[in-house]
Amino acid sequence: MSTVTIYSSDFCPFCHRAKALLASKGVTFKELNVDGDPKLRQEAMRKSGQRTVPQIWINSQHVGGCDDLYALERAGRLEPLLAGA
Repeated sequence: MSTVTIYSSDFCPFCHRAKALLASKGVTFKELNVDGDPKLRQEAMRKSGQRTVPQIWINSQHVGGCDDLYALERAGRLEPLLAGA
């Protein structure tokens, strides 16, 4: 199984949707909550080039945010990525 990391916020509905999709697939993920942590938010921005959360990595591959994660699911590409294929 792959290593999944998600930078998120408790106040972000897209973060909740992304985490729900991952949880529905039985994926354990490392959540890095940026609320009240400007250094962690800056780290997410620096690594992803994006200013928004969630930002999601599967292994070392940045897959983007919630919409990107759901697009992978619709295209049938999320399962293989999570399986490490």
